Amino acid sequence: MESLFAIPFSVLELPNIKIKKPSWLQAPSAMTTFSLVLFSYFLVTGGIIYDVIVEPPSVGSTTDEHGHSRPVAFMPNRVNGQYIMEGLASSFLFSLGGLGFIILDRTHNPTTPKLNRILLISVAFLCILVSFFTTWIFMRMKLPGYLQN
Repeated sequence: MESLFAIPFSVLELPNIKIKKPSWLQAPSAMTTFSLVLFSYFLVTGGIIYDVIVEPPSVGSTTDEHGHSRPVAFMPNRVNGQYIMEGLASSFLFSLGGLGFIILDRTHNPTTPKLNRILLISVAFLCILVSFFTTWIFMRMKLPGYLQN
């Protein structure tokens, strides 16, 4: 296979170009890269692509039994549709749960004091549990009767 790829280079000669990186160009820090990845994750899980294409309203409204209009944040009984606020709230909870797992991973540093480790584990489990149960409540609001015994 290597000889097959070497055939064009037996005829062609590579130019001798010295490309230097500009001195002002630096690699981004780890936190900058993490922040950009987390922000893009937040937007994608929030349904920003759906929101741009479909252009749904930010919140909906429903009429109660007295004829008054009330705002609703969740588009009920539609799995394939969402309001903008619904997507952002769900995306926030997904990101919160992910941050909980990242914090839980950071507790394995051997230089972390025991009290800080216990606090980090507590915060991580709190983030994960709040994210899980609130997302579960959101799903029950969106699809009444779903996940019922």
